[in-house]
Amino acid sequence: MTTVGVVTGAGRGMGYACAQRLSGTVDVLLLADRDAATVATAAEALAPAGAVEPIVLDITDGDALARLADRVSELGTLRAVAHAAGISPTMADWRQIFTVDLVATAMLAETLRPFATAGTATVCFASMAGSMAQSGLTPEVAEVLDDPLGARFLDRIRDAAGPTVEHSGAAYALAKLGVQRFVRREAVRLGPRGARICSVSPGIIDTPQGRQEAEHNPRMGGFVQQTPLGRTGRADEVAAVVAFALSDDAGFLSGTDLLVDGGVCAAMST
Repeated sequence: MTTVGVVTGAGRGMGYACAQRLSGTVDVLLLADRDAATVATAAEALAPAGAVEPIVLDITDGDALARLADRVSELGTLRAVAHAAGISPTMADWRQIFTVDLVATAMLAETLRPFATAGTATVCFASMAGSMAQSGLTPEVAEVLDDPLGARFLDRIRDAAGPTVEHSGAAYALAKLGVQRFVRREAVRLGPRGARICSVSPGIIDTPQGRQEAEHNPRMGGFVQQTPLGRTGRADEVAAVVAFALSDDAGFLSGTDLLVDGGVCAAMST
């Protein structure tokens, strides 16, 4: 049957870099993004490498995700998913950050789970910020964080974590930690189907979104200085890791996080 790939946030940055890597590795690659112009441009650029199809959607919209699933079903067999869509601290308030970065990740996984089969692989984007937040995680917060589709999730995470979570940076770190934890549980659900899932946690990466964050967060310059490799990362370097995790060469890789940060987390912990 026709093999199908999905890349969310495919219009630019790391999402587009993933789409570049995956184009031609499946029979049809669906490029999903909420920005119609950027995803159309991406599809036009990638068309020479293989069959691509742009899809305009908001990943927080359950009906839109259902339409995406219907299109996957119409085309063939789900082979690869790179879920790169997300927002960073300067882009929204804490509630929207949790909704887009964590809740929508769980919604997408739940929507596509029925189509997972032997050989299906998914990578969800987390962040090194999530890795940094791990040490401060309490059992009370973890219990709520592990239930992103539960009733009143946003109110419950606010009650459990306290008012500090209303800071967009704190919310981002906790949401991305939630993504890392989510893929562990999802790997257990997908395993009997022969399907896999991992998360990838980029460090400071030179993308338009990353540069926007750097303009408003002086700590990011400090992270670069602490990075053992002494530089920011490139989108294609992250995409290469994602492409490996989605490939058959990574057939025994599931339920884990892949930290692509140039070593900064290691430097900060030693």
